[in-house]
Amino acid sequence: MASEETRAVDTRTAMSPTERDTPTPVGASETTTLEKGPARAWATRLVVAGIVLSAVNLRPAITSLGALLEEVRDGLGMSGSVAGLLTSVPPLCFAVFGVMAPRLARRFGPAAVVCAGMAAIFAGLLIRPYAGGTAGFLAASALALMGIAVSNVLMPVIVKRWFPDRVGSMTGLYSMVLALGTSLPAAVTVPMTHALGGNWKLGLAVWAVLAAAAVVPWIPLIREGRERPAPAARSAQASAKAQAKAPAQTPASARAAEEQPPLRITRSRTAWALAVFFGLQATAAYITMGWMPQIFRDAGVSAGTAGLLLAVTMVMGVPLAFVIPRIATRLPHQGPIVLVLGVCGLAGYAGLYLAPAAGAWAWALLLGIANCAFPLALTMVGMRARSGPGVAQLSAFAQSTGYLISIPGPLLVGVLYQHSGGWGLPIALMAGLMVPQMVVGVLAGRDRTVEEEAAAR
Repeated sequence: MASEETRAVDTRTAMSPTERDTPTPVGASETTTLEKGPARAWATRLVVAGIVLSAVNLRPAITSLGALLEEVRDGLGMSGSVAGLLTSVPPLCFAVFGVMAPRLARRFGPAAVVCAGMAAIFAGLLIRPYAGGTAGFLAASALALMGIAVSNVLMPVIVKRWFPDRVGSMTGLYSMVLALGTSLPAAVTVPMTHALGGNWKLGLAVWAVLAAAAVVPWIPLIREGRERPAPAARSAQASAKAQAKAPAQTPASARAAEEQPPLRITRSRTAWALAVFFGLQATAAYITMGWMPQIFRDAGVSAGTAGLLLAVTMVMGVPLAFVIPRIATRLPHQGPIVLVLGVCGLAGYAGLYLAPAAGAWAWALLLGIANCAFPLALTMVGMRARSGPGVAQLSAFAQSTGYLISIPGPLLVGVLYQHSGGWGLPIALMAGLMVPQMVVGVLAGRDRTVEEEAAAR
């Protein structure tokens, strides 16, 4: 598959000499050059701001809870099994609500759906600490997670639509900020709660302020997304028209790319491999976010340090989530990256089993590297489909199916922990799941597209 840079060169080659000689502003896409005016530049900047603010809000609902899980359990009277159910709610909601995202986006536009998703996150985070009882807490959490679910699915779609020649770099930016939004709550929720008088309810509710800010950039983009193609989509159309003059592409093939009918995505082996890979990496991620602080606390580590260790695990994704997608788009096969991440995960789990407190910082670092399978999976979603509609279908299928696969993991860890009285069996389960994750990740990383496979079978 052509690299991100090759696609960008091809796009500029299709331009006229005048267009090629016109400098592109730093940080702007080819869209700005093609349209030759500032009318759309503000929309591009709003999209970037919306992607960044949305990404930072896609994990605080989960990692802020993981840092205070023991306090929440005591406050609501939860057993270990119920707490395991609570850590399984995120993938359940992502699976149920994520599959609705493409249909909602077709009807209302991606910007409108993401805007509504951010509003749902705000409402859920604000309500859940004060909902009263375990049932109310779960319901409010589900509302926030519903907003996260649709935004999870539509982020790769928005990146492909607005920045088709920069999928790797924009996915890297989104993944990097998402990692920052994952690690920050893990690090500061406990000390912030202590500063607020030790009230865990207030310590959880304060994250709603960040979600409110994420609503703002999408509001002016709602009509923009519904009434006309996004700037990068129009850029791709203009490039397709220019390339139609070359022998390599005919007008019929250009129109076929733009008017692709819905795929029978379940016919694609790559789509299934990517879905299983997504599900297994999500299993590892949500077990880590939900239970790793408790593993360290049971090993004698203080609550504040356990939160910092989780933050270290999550913050590893900040630099690596930007680097890995850029490397992945330059490789014909992403399997080697999958294997490196898997080996780091196995080493981290072995350390947790043998010396959880003595080598805590090393295990946190290794598991943080392993968790970067998430930005790799998002990048492969963008690479394994040719068109925006194809990416939307593949993203919805891979994420919804993947999150369904990941539901039992955190719950099973809670059950094993409660009934075995220790972390040996849960850690063995985590390590065991890493092996099939590596296998299906290698299969998903092969250089092919779901359109080819769906048409061939």
